[in-house]
Amino acid sequence: MKAFMHRYLSPNSISGWIVTIVLTILILVPLMAVLMQIFFPGLFFGDNQFAGWEILFQIFERKLWSVSLINSLTLATGTAILGTILGGALAILRSSRSFKTAVALDFAAWALLILPSFILAQGWILFASGKGIANQLFSVTWITDLVFQPFGLIMIMTLCKFSYTYLAVTAALEWNVKRYGEAARLCGASNWTTFWTIHTPLLIPAFLSGAALIFMDTIGDFGLPASLAAVYSFPTLPYSIYTALYTAPIRFDMAGVLSLYLVGIIFIAMLFQMWVLKKGKFDFMNERAERQVAKKSRYSFLYTLVNIGFLLIALGIPIGSNLLVSFMKTIGNGISIGNFTLEHYRILFQLDSTMLEGLSNSLLIAGIAAVIGMIIGFFIGYVLIFTNFRLSPLVDSLSIISLAVPGVVLGIGYIFVWNQPWLEPLGLQLYGTPWILILASVAGAIPIAARLMISSMTKIPQSLLSAAALQGASFKERILTILIPLIRASLLTAGLTAFGTSVFDLAVSTILFPPGFMTLPVAINQAFDDLEYGYATAATIFSGTFVVLVIMGLRWMIEKWFNRKQTSKGEMKEHVITGSEHIEEL
Repeated sequence: MKAFMHRYLSPNSISGWIVTIVLTILILVPLMAVLMQIFFPGLFFGDNQFAGWEILFQIFERKLWSVSLINSLTLATGTAILGTILGGALAILRSSRSFKTAVALDFAAWALLILPSFILAQGWILFASGKGIANQLFSVTWITDLVFQPFGLIMIMTLCKFSYTYLAVTAALEWNVKRYGEAARLCGASNWTTFWTIHTPLLIPAFLSGAALIFMDTIGDFGLPASLAAVYSFPTLPYSIYTALYTAPIRFDMAGVLSLYLVGIIFIAMLFQMWVLKKGKFDFMNERAERQVAKKSRYSFLYTLVNIGFLLIALGIPIGSNLLVSFMKTIGNGISIGNFTLEHYRILFQLDSTMLEGLSNSLLIAGIAAVIGMIIGFFIGYVLIFTNFRLSPLVDSLSIISLAVPGVVLGIGYIFVWNQPWLEPLGLQLYGTPWILILASVAGAIPIAARLMISSMTKIPQSLLSAAALQGASFKERILTILIPLIRASLLTAGLTAFGTSVFDLAVSTILFPPGFMTLPVAINQAFDDLEYGYATAATIFSGTFVVLVIMGLRWMIEKWFNRKQTSKGEMKEHVITGSEHIEEL
């Protein structure tokens, strides 16, 4: 009986089963509903006829499908490699060296992470097109050929997606264990050799997590490739899935086949990541760990200049183009004094503004989704790293599958699942209500939170929790007093990242937003569709800045509260030690 209780009713087992059930409901069931359309296209419409297996191999015969597959692999692989290198290098520089524009780099990373890809793409189009800002303002014509080609698209995606690796590596560099570096230097190693041979290999989980997030987010991204498709033909799997769902005749079977290949690619990438992590040992935390402090350098001025140049390209071009257009009456009239206006912002701040209504609704949904997604992501990391739960491979797979599947496909799956008549008597027919947006947003927040949690937990030895358990600490005490304080940076990053990305989730909002419940991405997208570029870009600039400031403010307040709490505990501990020593002397 005790063996049964320990195996199935222990806190670790209960955590594993709860996480598995939640992931199955939020991710697996909707995805299976979409994939079933491959062989039963009319299953949810009363037609159970089997369509056959031949459609699985048509991706190699149909030119659009095969080209979309090749383009997606090329784009995702190139972006993952370059984005990991760029994000990792910037994170190491930010954590190890002090320079004046370091905070601006943090701001840019958050801004690029939460701003919708279709808005960033629109900024690059406004800048690099034949009659764009680069040509009108700087008389630069070669920028068009540079941007609108495969490598140019990879570079744009790299500048948009590097934030995943930057945030993951920055969180992993929060703690510094000096004994390894000291041992290397005692053996004659230089600072440079010590860094590359000792510290960098210990960051492999963070680098792999960032690379995996970049790869999955890129291969499942719909906004940026779709926006660029207006001026440059580069079909990808998500874009082809979209055309299958929104062109006549509707091809649910085609969307299912392409979604199946997307999931398969991500599964292979996930297996590679797990294989690499199992090859090494990365739990380097010990009692001598100290918080990383950025050091001053004589090259700080050079770092500042390089960072400014990078920010002008990565954030200045797309956001600057949107900012400039937001003050222009019409793009066709060019850049002139008579073409500038504040009318778009005046309309934006009217009391009956659709944008303000959409912003408040999106903030509410994103806040709920971020808290729930952070909690689920935390327990996913705990189950995968610190338990021997038998379904851990399934948990790991489900935790990242939603990032592999485009939001359009996941939204269709939620319609199939949560629009069933038999759910109505149970009060669970959620389609057409804001709750379905919350569920879909939580599903989108889970993979980001889980990957960041896993990369942070891999550096914590199992012995810390085991020793606490031997001393009688309960499951709750081990979580609250040991695990959470050690990974608080990653926990905070995961929650704020989930919040920021949920605010501007265009695909899910477009598919699932209820009538009369406007969301910000839908409002902006509708303005673009109506060719109201000035109004749409004004809404983008205001809402993006507001959300980034909210994230930075929350981060500052939470860290200040935690540091104050830690300081008060330290003062209490010092007072107790001093008093004990005095009593012993007496």
